[in-house]
Amino acid sequence: MEREQVFTHTVRVYYEDTDFSGVVYHAAYLKFFERGRTEALRSCGVVHSQLLAREEPLVFAIRKMTTEWLSPARIDDLLDVRTQFTSAKGARMLLRQEIGRGDDLLARADVEAACISRAGRPRRLSAEMIRRFGAGA
Repeated sequence: MEREQVFTHTVRVYYEDTDFSGVVYHAAYLKFFERGRTEALRSCGVVHSQLLAREEPLVFAIRKMTTEWLSPARIDDLLDVRTQFTSAKGARMLLRQEIGRGDDLLARADVEAACISRAGRPRRLSAEMIRRFGAGA
């Protein structure tokens, strides 16, 4: 992953994230990716609670996600979730995410998120949001 506009969030692997053998269960990575996206948005000044408090509330919904697991994480590992906005236009944004432990790449995901109203209708990302993400069109 390029180093330009990459947001990093650190997570610790807890017992609840693992299976009986102490290896991270595959679905737990989805939570780690979600935390990374939320903190990347927060770093850009886009906060979920503020979007919900607007006159017309906005939310982000994951439309598509392609994941690849390369190596297992284990209980008590300290992981870096790296998130990069790769494109943002209209009502959608594309992100690339990686989870690593030190120099080891453990998992990666390509994510498509849609900006929608609380009623589920697509809503365009504002020019200001796109600018904050630093993502190309």
